[in-house]
Amino acid sequence: MHTPISRRAALKASGIAIALPLLESMNPVIGREVATSPKKLVLICTTLGLHPPSLFPKTPDGEYESTEYLRLLKNHRDDFTLFSGLSHPDQNGKQPHDTEMTWLTAARNPGLGGFKNSISVDQYAAMKLGNATRFPSISLSSNTRKSQSYTSNGVMIPAEDKPSALFAKLFLAGSPEELQRRRQQLADGRSILDRVAEQTRALDRRASANDRHQLEEYYAAIRAAESDLAESEAWLDRPKPHVNVAPPKDIADSADMIGRARTLLSLIPLILKTDSSRIITMVIQDHLVVPKINGVQAEHHNLSHHGQDLEKIKQLKIIETEIMKSFADFLLSMAQTSEAGGRLLDRTSVLFGSNLGNANSHDPRNLPIVLAGGGFQHGQYIAGDNRNNTPLCNLFVSLLNRMDIPTDSFATSTGTLTW
Repeated sequence: MHTPISRRAALKASGIAIALPLLESMNPVIGREVATSPKKLVLICTTLGLHPPSLFPKTPDGEYESTEYLRLLKNHRDDFTLFSGLSHPDQNGKQPHDTEMTWLTAARNPGLGGFKNSISVDQYAAMKLGNATRFPSISLSSNTRKSQSYTSNGVMIPAEDKPSALFAKLFLAGSPEELQRRRQQLADGRSILDRVAEQTRALDRRASANDRHQLEEYYAAIRAAESDLAESEAWLDRPKPHVNVAPPKDIADSADMIGRARTLLSLIPLILKTDSSRIITMVIQDHLVVPKINGVQAEHHNLSHHGQDLEKIKQLKIIETEIMKSFADFLLSMAQTSEAGGRLLDRTSVLFGSNLGNANSHDPRNLPIVLAGGGFQHGQYIAGDNRNNTPLCNLFVSLLNRMDIPTDSFATSTGTLTW
């Protein structure tokens, strides 16, 4: 008789515990040949763009010729699709780099008077999936806690920029005092909600019909928050995954931009493999120093505004080459990680790109967008209209549906993106 193995089972010996991969025997459904694993989403943004002539081929479709940057991804050609002609509409903001705030939200006119950001696509997906994992979503940053993840109220969710702290949160058991402190925080949250609910009941007697409709929506939000708190507390009683990986060391030197980015990228397959989260965003942003890369003598931001100066372009391409190499190594790690009889990359949609199509002129049109994995048909260059761009949110809608989150529209979308 077939007895399913617990997904939380581990091999233990000499004080070391190693989490088991998702095995066929863990499938509770008799007769299914291979256990399925949940679909995942990773969104990575390099905020200072990619030099367009070094990225985009001159010919589209599957026979596109390789370019300077695409040659760095040649081993993954069948695992990704390159897009041009995608952008968010109305992205002229108050400051030239305000589009960093809206790469995942598509909110119009960032930073201008009256601007309020909207929910980012990762948080929309996390809201739909709920507390299926210990962390509904994780935001990462190579520098500072500034992220591109925003709640439905337009509030930024701080990013994790210290790999050691992230590793501890994900995989190291907290002390009894830390657990008790977390329980108290959750209890305080419920207490506040209880008091608010008591006050709103008193309003019912004086409310008009329209007011009562709004109050019902408010009550629904409270009930959802209470449910989230209860599920969050339930995770406190579940053991964290045990991994046989040494905790990463933080890189204090902000000039080592590539090293910091690589350390965070190396944690993503581990996060996904252990099902600690299914939605991850990461931003690679300006570190305001000269990067420690051979051949580079100026800040990344300064070089991105090269003004067609050939020496600046040369140094800029050195930085972007290292970013592309880091992305290539990340794809290799995702492809080499097995899950449910296949590759982790095939269950994970990976979007890599930028909020700027041409950083030299702060142009937010014709964004560089690479989509890898996720079970999509790849190996193509999809060249869109560079003058009349297709909404990037059309691709977001396609990604949400691929994650089994039925979605007709998101933000400025006009449909889905198919190829």
